[in-house]
Amino acid sequence: MAVYKIFPTKDATIYSRYPARNTGLDSIIETITDTDAYLSRYLIQFSQDEINSIIDDKISGSNFQVNLKNYISNIENLNTDTTLEIYPVSGSWNMGTGRFTDSPETDNGVSWVYKAYSGSDAWTTTGFEAYSTGSYSEVEGGGTWYTGSALGLNVTQSKIYNYTSTKDLNIDVTNTIKTWYSASNSLGGFNNDGFIIKQSKNDEIGGLYKQAKIQFYSIDTNTIYPPELQFQWDDFSFSTGSSSTTIINTSELVASLDNNPGTFRSGSIHKFKINCRPRFPSRTYQTSSIYTTNYYLPESSSYAIKDLDSNEFIVDFNDDYTRISADATSSYFNLYMNGFEPERYYQILLKVPINNEVLVLDNDYYFKVING
Repeated sequence: MAVYKIFPTKDATIYSRYPARNTGLDSIIETITDTDAYLSRYLIQFSQDEINSIIDDKISGSNFQVNLKNYISNIENLNTDTTLEIYPVSGSWNMGTGRFTDSPETDNGVSWVYKAYSGSDAWTTTGFEAYSTGSYSEVEGGGTWYTGSALGLNVTQSKIYNYTSTKDLNIDVTNTIKTWYSASNSLGGFNNDGFIIKQSKNDEIGGLYKQAKIQFYSIDTNTIYPPELQFQWDDFSFSTGSSSTTIINTSELVASLDNNPGTFRSGSIHKFKINCRPRFPSRTYQTSSIYTTNYYLPESSSYAIKDLDSNEFIVDFNDDYTRISADATSSYFNLYMNGFEPERYYQILLKVPINNEVLVLDNDYYFKVING
C-alpha cells in the first residue's frame, strides 16, 4: 500500500469586515462568524503539476483516495453544531504577502472583494458561470465556488463540528482531484484554483448563537502541522513466486526490519523488508540454524507511522491503503518520505491479525528524516 503527501503552494484568509485586506503570510487560516456579520473564510491551493505527477507516475491507474487535511490550532464558541463546507474555488487568485496585523493593511493579494489586489478583478457576485455560485445577498463577496461539474462528480464536502467530534479537518476530496485532473488533460471538469473552506450559510448568518471561530495552521506555520493533501492508493501485492517460505501461524513471534539504515533524505522512497520467525521454533532436524528461516506476515497485516515527539500518527493503520505486501524473499512495504517533516524521528508500527488476536508490534522500529 502507499501513502503520499503534498503541501500547499498558497493559502490565505479573507474577512468581510476588511474587504481589501490580504493575509497571505499569516500562520493561521480561519473561519469566523459573529453577530455583526463579521465573517471569514480561507482559500488553499495545491500544485496541479504535483497532482498530475502522482496520478500519472505513482498511482498509475490504481484506485486511489485523496484527503484534504488541516490541523486545528484553536477553536472557540462551539456552543452549537457548526458545519464547515469545502468547495473547489471558481477563479484564480493571488496569495499576496499581507498579515492581519499589518498597519497600514496590505492589499496586494486575495481579499473578500478582490481575487488579486485592491481594485483588481473582483469576485463575481452575479451571473456565475455554469456549476458555480457565490455568497448570498446578506453578505456579498467572499469568493466563488463550484457546487457541481459536467463530469457528474460530487465536488462538495462538509464536516459538522461539535463537542465530541475530532477537531482536525480530514475530508475526502477525491472527486475534486479527479475533476481537476480531467480538466488538465482537456477531458472536461474545471481548472484547479484550490479550495475554499467556509461555514454554512445557516452558521454564517444564523444569529446570536452562531459565533464559532475555527482556526487551523497555515502553510506559513512554524509547527509540524501545515495543511496537506494525502494520496492513498492500493499497490498491495502478495506475490511470493516459487518461494517455499510459509506464513507465520503463531502470535508468539519476532519481527524485525533488516534493512533500516535509520536515516532517510526527504523525498526518498524506501522498501522496508520484514524478517519474521516464531519466538519459540518447533524442534526439527536440519543442517542450518532454525533462526535463519524467514516467515511471511499474514496478508491482512498493515503498518502505521508515528511522530515520536508528538506521539501522533503521521500515517495511520488502514486496511485498504497500508497493507503489507510480500515478494519472493519477505514481507515488505514502500514508504514515501516526502510527507514527513525533516529533522524529526518517527516510529514504525506493525499490526498483525493472527489466530483471533491482533498484535501491534513497536519493537524500536525508528528512523529519522533529514533535509536533502
